Amino acid sequence: MTEGSVPVPAQPSPNPGAKPTRAGEPVLRMTGISKAFGAVQALQNVDFEVYAGEVVGLVGDNGAGKSTLVKAISGVNPPDTGEIFVGGRRVTISQPQDATRWGIETVYQDLALSDNLDVVANMYLGREDITPLGLDETKMEVETLRVLKQLDVKTLKSVRTPVAQLSGGQRQSIAVARTILRNPRVVLLDEPTAALGVAQTKQVLNLIRALREQGLGVVVISHNLADIFEVVDRVIVMRLGRRVATFDIHETTPEQVVGAITGAEFGAAAAEQ
Repeated sequence: MTEGSVPVPAQPSPNPGAKPTRAGEPVLRMTGISKAFGAVQALQNVDFEVYAGEVVGLVGDNGAGKSTLVKAISGVNPPDTGEIFVGGRRVTISQPQDATRWGIETVYQDLALSDNLDVVANMYLGREDITPLGLDETKMEVETLRVLKQLDVKTLKSVRTPVAQLSGGQRQSIAVARTILRNPRVVLLDEPTAALGVAQTKQVLNLIRALREQGLGVVVISHNLADIFEVVDRVIVMRLGRRVATFDIHETTPEQVVGAITGAEFGAAAAEQ
């Protein structure tokens, strides 16, 4: 059965509703999540999970509910109903500060970087290390270099380079590396390769792999199925505010995922009945 509230008809392997067997409790688990904006039901009884050391792709057409689900996780738009568990513990996330406290970090498409500041200043923006003598520039620079090395970011010539001079891939690397300073358990990436060239996209995909190797749960929201198939372990498909299918990336095809996104496979199954 699928985990969403729309029934999925039986199909040849892989079963879109089948969840790959994984041991232990998900690092993040959500059950029965619903969210309405006036008369618009943006999410309807959605379950969601990501495990430590796993990359989950969250896909769907425009209006499918992806962004609303991410905003529910990140505390921007708390759900109306449902439960959220982090590491098996039920938690309340009613604002972004709650998400950060529970180890959930989000990198939005706009990256929220300050072009006029250098890499170090952006890494510590709003949470600078301060001593009685002022900013501890040495400590912040050392920590910045450590995190960039940890994520295998090799394209920066200097951490004192203004962000305005960096490429799109480098900027994405800084935005992701900044979350690592907060010791997250889950990182949400909203369209991380949008508008990037081939080389820069490869750089960001390698960064996502590095996050997985660090044992983090990673959620990638993307319209680019080529990138999804390149880097994720599972794909969760949203359609019309519901979770309608779950795929193990090693046992599916882009055509099956597209069918779940558009509803084509469900329509075909209904026509056969």
